[in-house]
Amino acid sequence: MLFPKHLHLLSLIVMLSACNRTENQLTAEVFETSASGNKLRLLTEFPDEDGETASLVLLPQEKFQTITGFGGSFTQASASLLNRMGKENRHKILEAYFGETGARYSLTRTHINSCDFSSGHYAYAPVEGDKTLENFSIAEDMDDIVPMIREAMAVSKAGFRIISSPWTAPPWMKDNNSWIGGKLLPEYYDAWALYFSKYIAAYKAEGIDIWGLTVENEPLGNGNNWESMHFTPEEMTLFVQNHLGPKLEADGMGYVKILGYDQNREHLQQWVDVMYRDEAAARYYDGVAVHWYASTWEVFPEALQYAHRKAPGKHLIQTEACVDAEVPKWQDDQWYWSEEATDWGWDWAPEEEKHLHPKYAPVNRYAADIIGCLNNRVDGWIDWNMVLDKQGGPNWFKNWCVAPVIVDPDQDEVYFTPLYYTLSHFSRFIRPGAVRIGFENGDDQLLVTAAKNPDGSIAAVVFNTGEKQKRFSLSLGEKTSRLSISGKALQTILINQRITNNE
Repeated sequence: MLFPKHLHLLSLIVMLSACNRTENQLTAEVFETSASGNKLRLLTEFPDEDGETASLVLLPQEKFQTITGFGGSFTQASASLLNRMGKENRHKILEAYFGETGARYSLTRTHINSCDFSSGHYAYAPVEGDKTLENFSIAEDMDDIVPMIREAMAVSKAGFRIISSPWTAPPWMKDNNSWIGGKLLPEYYDAWALYFSKYIAAYKAEGIDIWGLTVENEPLGNGNNWESMHFTPEEMTLFVQNHLGPKLEADGMGYVKILGYDQNREHLQQWVDVMYRDEAAARYYDGVAVHWYASTWEVFPEALQYAHRKAPGKHLIQTEACVDAEVPKWQDDQWYWSEEATDWGWDWAPEEEKHLHPKYAPVNRYAADIIGCLNNRVDGWIDWNMVLDKQGGPNWFKNWCVAPVIVDPDQDEVYFTPLYYTLSHFSRFIRPGAVRIGFENGDDQLLVTAAKNPDGSIAAVVFNTGEKQKRFSLSLGEKTSRLSISGKALQTILINQRITNNE
């Protein structure tokens, strides 16, 4: 559910220690989500017991990537479920994601044409051979996705960015004339570039600005299961270089970001080698998009760092993640903290890759992946469906998965899972324009990242993967405080730099 409103209005800076205040005492607000039941709870007491204390040191002078944002995805599945909820709960969910008392999502994604989390197949240009797209229309989105985005915009005070991704072109543009698999026929390259332009214009006419595009969701394919279209790195780059980029530029849409790839991180190196091979190839690319499905625990730091080194000034955005191959557990917080979940690779991964797909705790997977991504130059992180039902749908292909918010539309009931609070630890406190900063961490059971926000505040996120409470000191410059984190818990420590500097 939403954070208590008094947290939003809170002006008191909470002491991080039970000790008397001293000149070198660091002060901040500390919020914790834990397996023991805390849900972004504001902590006010930190027992200062004897024993081993880990050391965390924040290094704001060490600066890394600028943060674009955090959030989730507007899918037809999520939007159609909201349409079935009562007015109060519909608003409650959108406030929880976009409001000042909620997660304050700042970076989102939606799909162009249908995807697996749609009620069925559809395209905005169904008339075969219509190269000039005279029949283009986003009517399919007007009952669900567009209203959901508009309402989210009305709720969001700071606003949010939208990345749009196609799963496939209309079948008549492809060499197999199918929704699934196949390649875009070269004779339709210009028409497909025009399609993007018309989509951006149509959404703008509805008052919705598209910030970025990915060229194709999962261009390597998805096992011929649901909507897809295949590109090699060379084919995608030629399409962007000679068709999509020039078309958007000619239509006055050069401001829209183009992200290449948009699939799992283990193949990232071969894609960026082609995307950024020379100035002509790289010109229209604003960055690269990745997914997390190659492993339930491996972040692939070498691949992420390689992509950053290849193009240091371009975006590196995680555009999709979810607990897949699972049906959501209803009103069962402990499941999300327990190592019981499995993903597609548990059963289907090749033998040599099965070690990448062990059982895992969903909260751990989210927290560890976001921290690992941030610490390896990723500047944006987007979850998949914002809302699903108790089955893990609706989904025409029936590949059920989990969302942070689960609903029972028949009973008009809402369940905010621990994943919602996990994501909020980042999206609420690390704001667009923040710069990730360095740190020193003396305990390998504590996963840590930190960023300095545009307002000067510093948000440090600490994840305790162990079962037991841990004590640690947190230092910033000459100021230090002693605090503790529960076992199996995530904390965000928000340091108001202005107040700290004037103490």
